[in-house]
Amino acid sequence: MAFLKTLTLASALLLTQNPRAAEYQVKAVFLFNFVQFVDWPPVAAPDSSPLLIGILGSDPFGPFLDETVRGERLGGRPIQLRRYREIADIGECNVLFISRSENERVPEILSLLKKRPVLTVSDGDAFANQGGMIQFVTDKSRIRLRINLEAAQAANITISSKLLRVAEIVRPSQR
Repeated sequence: MAFLKTLTLASALLLTQNPRAAEYQVKAVFLFNFVQFVDWPPVAAPDSSPLLIGILGSDPFGPFLDETVRGERLGGRPIQLRRYREIADIGECNVLFISRSENERVPEILSLLKKRPVLTVSDGDAFANQGGMIQFVTDKSRIRLRINLEAAQAANITISSKLLRVAEIVRPSQR
């Protein structure tokens, strides 16, 4: 919990310095840390396989996400990064960041991923309301999270209460 609070405070400080670059540095760290606060079903995350973070569409992170995950492991599993141009290119993937360049296709993408154990993340408008699992929202120079718990549960993904406590939960009645 302390880590998430520290990250939120750091995001506020960074965003006031160089807003665009700092924003994606903070989001890269959030993406990396999500893997510590999420449990996938055993079929989606075998102990021996790498944990895969993917980016679909234009990569807004530049080198930040690569630098963040380089050499990192979760338990015994290495964390790897993959970039995808099309949804059909995605085979195995544990966390998928859907770029703003894909905003018009979000409903189609989420429909194709529905019930697959892939944690979907984006900073696109209304992403969580459309069925995405975690949405980054910038509010008063801070990056906040919106989580669609129903979407995560439908994919058999469990999000830690530690992460849920620092997020706004999007409920079906809010859609």
